[in-house]
Amino acid sequence: QVQLVESGGRLVQAGDSLRLSCAASGRTFSSYNMGWFRQAPGKEREFVGDITWGGEYTYYADSVKGRFTISRDNAKNTVYLQMNSLKPEDTAVYYCAVRSGGLRVGVRSSSEYAYWGQGTQVTVSS
Repeated sequence: QVQLVESGGRLVQAGDSLRLSCAASGRTFSSYNMGWFRQAPGKEREFVGDITWGGEYTYYADSVKGRFTISRDNAKNTVYLQMNSLKPEDTAVYYCAVRSGGLRVGVRSSSEYAYWGQGTQVTVSS
């Protein structure tokens, strides 16, 4: 069992930066790959990006590539989502999720992730 708690979401203006955190507890965090997803009102959950268990590889959706960066600190059992140049269309609830290890990235299917956080709201005003 892995428990995930996201934090850092808030109201910001377009062009601002924001860093989300996802703190994990439970089983060995460092052995899991992590993903970030988001869901805007009335839309399906969308893959944002993921990172391998050791942080060697990352992958991003085209919609955030070049603006968002995923990193992790296994000593702190935390994964981060640094979001720069935010746009109103980035407004959503952001979720982190855990899946089993290996060096695959770009795993977009939410069904491959075993544990999810409760989400944190990011609102970007124009």
